[in-house]
Amino acid sequence: MIASNPNRSAVLSIGRIYCDLIFTGLDEMPVLGRELFAGGLDIAAGGGAFISAAHVAQVGRKVALVSRLGTDTLSRGVGEQIRDSGIDLRFIEHAADAGPQITVAAVVGKDRAFLTRRAGPAQPQTLEAALAWPEAQHLHIAEYATLHEMPDLVSRAKAQGLTVSLDPSWDASLIYAPGFLEACRGVDVFLPNLEEAEAITGSADPQVAITMLGKSFPTVALKGGPSGAWVTSGDGILHGPAKPVPVVDTTGAGDAFNAGFLHAWLDGGPLPSCLSAGIDAGSLAVQTAGGATALRKS
Repeated sequence: MIASNPNRSAVLSIGRIYCDLIFTGLDEMPVLGRELFAGGLDIAAGGGAFISAAHVAQVGRKVALVSRLGTDTLSRGVGEQIRDSGIDLRFIEHAADAGPQITVAAVVGKDRAFLTRRAGPAQPQTLEAALAWPEAQHLHIAEYATLHEMPDLVSRAKAQGLTVSLDPSWDASLIYAPGFLEACRGVDVFLPNLEEAEAITGSADPQVAITMLGKSFPTVALKGGPSGAWVTSGDGILHGPAKPVPVVDTTGAGDAFNAGFLHAWLDGGPLPSCLSAGIDAGSLAVQTAGGATALRKS
């Protein structure tokens, strides 16, 4: 159940912070032995935890980022963007081994490929204080890799009375693990995309995949990009179509969807409203390069 105390309405968003180098204006993906020139480059704060938190802050809900941030040049540049986002930064740990943490995104049309470097452990020294924060109502885990590094994270959040959501986020070394669903036990809202859902369930049919996932999670929202999104909470499946908007870069669109969906869900909204809010947020994110860049321009 969602916490009823009106003083507990804030979201904790936990995960790694990345510096996203986003190459746009490409006609094809890079191939070995050849040099390729991009038409554009954007440098943006990234990572699902930050992008979701930025979109939650945009709709006026208090949100705190629970993460580690490096002290190198790229991390400091990312930190400047984060400070302008409206996110509560009290639970960020600054440490030299937390950076540089980089994702390179190559965007071709509506598709993209990523190359990422993680740095240091995911768990910040601030975690215990964050989970005990009196204003916190909900914990959003931005990637399964974070839960994999902190396997007791869900149970610790539940012990503090928090509801929990999880975006698995693609990681081929983890998502096919036989114990994946058991490791996610206790998650209230599961937020995969189609590719992740297929990897977990073995089905490419969104209706079949979300039905299977609904046996493990109370609420599942399945993101399908241009195919829209689906949601189930045990009583049938709802589908919402994608909005016809100009697409510049889909990086972080799923994280923006998470923010919109969770904001409505935490307010006790009906599933159609939650689905619509998620699609609206995701549609805003794809119109600029970088998942939270549109918020600085709105």
